[in-house]
Amino acid sequence: MTLRPFVADDVEVMTQILRDPEVGRLTGSFHTSEEAGEEPDVELLQQWYSTRSEQNDRLDLAVVDHASGQVVGEVVLNEWDPEDRACNFRILIGPAGRDRGLGTEATRLVVGHAFEALGLHRVSLEVFAFNPRAQRAYEKVGFVREGVRRDALRFDGEWVDSILMSILEDEWADHRGRPGS
Repeated sequence: MTLRPFVADDVEVMTQILRDPEVGRLTGSFHTSEEAGEEPDVELLQQWYSTRSEQNDRLDLAVVDHASGQVVGEVVLNEWDPEDRACNFRILIGPAGRDRGLGTEATRLVVGHAFEALGLHRVSLEVFAFNPRAQRAYEKVGFVREGVRRDALRFDGEWVDSILMSILEDEWADHRGRPGS
């Protein structure tokens, strides 16, 4: 697995990934089966992904599967706070990249970059309670559960909690993304 900047050719595969109902559910992007599969605005996605490398307050990278050579998702460091040396992390893995450890590996790589290359002190994230697979991946890398934003998302008529997690630079220095090893 490789992380790399987005290129123009990635828009088509990212459009397919963003169309996936499971991606929509786990990110809270769309709620019902009627919304699943809606056509993302390709022009908007083209503009978005073509400008990611120009941003100086965030890092958006494509996750590329070595087995297929295809983009299977994205990792993002955003909401950069230079004074506190902190940022938010998010990841999105499409169907072709699931259940093979690519999300954990991508998380480990980008969090390592955040601490070792960017000199950050804290990386945080939020994950919906109905996504235990992501929670386990984050814990494998060393993220610690900090709290819960109760009823943070209204999803298909139900309230869903958002779990707050973070990892600090001294924790990363202790285990390099492999706690308990």
